[in-house]
Amino acid sequence: MPSYLTAPRSRPGPRRRSLLAGAAGVASAALLTGCTDSAGSDADGRSSAARRLRARAAEESAELLGRYDAVLAAHPSLSGRLAPLRAEVKKHAEAFEDGRAPAAASASAAGSHVASKPSPARSVASDPKKAVGDLAKAERELADRRGAALVDAPAAEARLLASVAAAGAAHAYLLTEGDK
Repeated sequence: MPSYLTAPRSRPGPRRRSLLAGAAGVASAALLTGCTDSAGSDADGRSSAARRLRARAAEESAELLGRYDAVLAAHPSLSGRLAPLRAEVKKHAEAFEDGRAPAAASASAAGSHVASKPSPARSVASDPKKAVGDLAKAERELADRRGAALVDAPAAEARLLASVAAAGAAHAYLLTEGDK
């Protein structure tokens, strides 16, 4: 053992690495705090843009519901195939209108005021296969529009839009799958 004192390998106090990690943690917390909603938001906690987005999506879903109703009125034989998809479209309209998740909306379907908007100008093809094809096209176009709207949508609305757009794309697939 040497007769002189050697410097300890580690110095007392915080290390450079722990200081950097702490600074990164504080910076992350500051950034995350800056991303939360402000206390000055409206009573619902939604911006007016989010409310307009939900209203437009509810209106589009109600219009699609009207398309389903028109096809079902013209071709009652398609009821077994279209009724489950129509029920889901109705849940989507309720979710956008009420601001609830689709599962919660289905529980209150009896008290809902979502109704399909039949368009007297809209004609349904006399051929059931063509009518279902037109319905699939409408589902696909609406899913595409909702997918494009995700870019500017707030987080909660974007999740709902994405979910409903995916369901619409699945509906379009199911409607065209029966033709093969």
